[in-house]
This record gives sequence, C-alpha cells and structure tokens, in this order.
Amino acid sequence: MARIGILGGTFNPVHLGHLILAQDALERFELDRVFFVPCAQSPHKTAEPPIAAAHRAAMLEAALEGDPRMEVSRAEIERGGVSYTIDTVEDFARRFPGAEICFIIGADTLAELHRWKDIGRLLERCAFVTLARPGFDVDAIAPESLRLPPPWPERLLARVAAGHAVDISSTDVRMRLAEGLRVRYLVPDAVEMYIREHHLYEC
Repeated sequence: MARIGILGGTFNPVHLGHLILAQDALERFELDRVFFVPCAQSPHKTAEPPIAAAHRAAMLEAALEGDPRMEVSRAEIERGGVSYTIDTVEDFARRFPGAEICFIIGADTLAELHRWKDIGRLLERCAFVTLARPGFDVDAIAPESLRLPPPWPERLLARVAAGHAVDISSTDVRMRLAEGLRVRYLVPDAVEMYIREHHLYEC
C-alpha cells in the first residue's frame, strides 16, 4: 500500500525548515511521496493576508525541482475559499484510492487539533504523523490534554517521531527581506532568485 504524505501550509514563502520537515517525515514514517499543499486562505492565519497563491505555489515548485519524492498540489488554490484539511484529505483519498493518507504536522499543532473543522471525520480519514524537535518528551503529554475522545489521543501520541531542530520561520524571512537583509541559507537559492525577480516582500 502506498503511503502519501500531505504537508499543508501558507508557505509565504517556503523555507528550508519546511523542506527538512518533509524529508524527516519521508524517512521517519516511510512515506512514498510528500505533497506540499499551499492554502488558498488559511482558517488559522487571518491577521496578514499572504502574497498571491500563484507566487507561493511557483516558489514551492522551484524549491522542489529535481526531487521526485516531493511535489506541489494546487488542490486548495483551485478549490478557493477557506482551505480546510478535511476537504483536502478527502480529495486525496479520491485521487489515490487504496493509499494510506498521512497528514504531516509539527508537535506544537497536536494541542490545537481539537479545534480543526470536522476533526472526528478527519481522524477517521487519515493518519496524522507528527515531527518533534530532538529531546521532545512525548511521554510528558497527558492524553487528556489533547481534548479528543479515545482512542485518538493515544494513536496520535504513538505517531510522534524526532525531527531536526530548524529555527526558521516565514515571518522572519519576510522581515529580513523587507529590511533589505539577506536570506541565503534560509530559503533555497531558486526561491531567493524568484523573490528577487518578482520583487516580493519589499516595503
């Protein structure tokens, strides 16, 4: 059975931390492919609208070029409106019948899952796989703190693996660009080239 990973997000812009997270998920959870899915409109980040979805998807495609294990899906962009994970997971289930769909998250998201739209149905439709910073103590998390009915807390906590510690954020990348600072070593060279060419994130 194929194991398909989904990594959703705004990717405004994609940076090396996103790519390392995807590679960690591929290796730790033995995924066959990872799809990066840029949202049309995030239900969680409403303060500052991101740049156009076409730019965010194009930067992802530039970042992933040459890696057959990873690709970009424009499913949420094409669907439009607020992007909900349940809709995306059900779309992938139709596209890949018989495959195991794995949704990739960071450990800090575990405590927020109970707020996600249709979380009960979502937990039935896919396996959440979680990457945590080295040294993260999964045993220190009380299952009841996840605010989900059994057996989901135990299943979620059983699928936590250590990833690399990479302290890069899209917010920091945007701030550096706005201040005229360099972002080399924070984003792939192809992404930096695209940003410069299209004059993105400038004041």
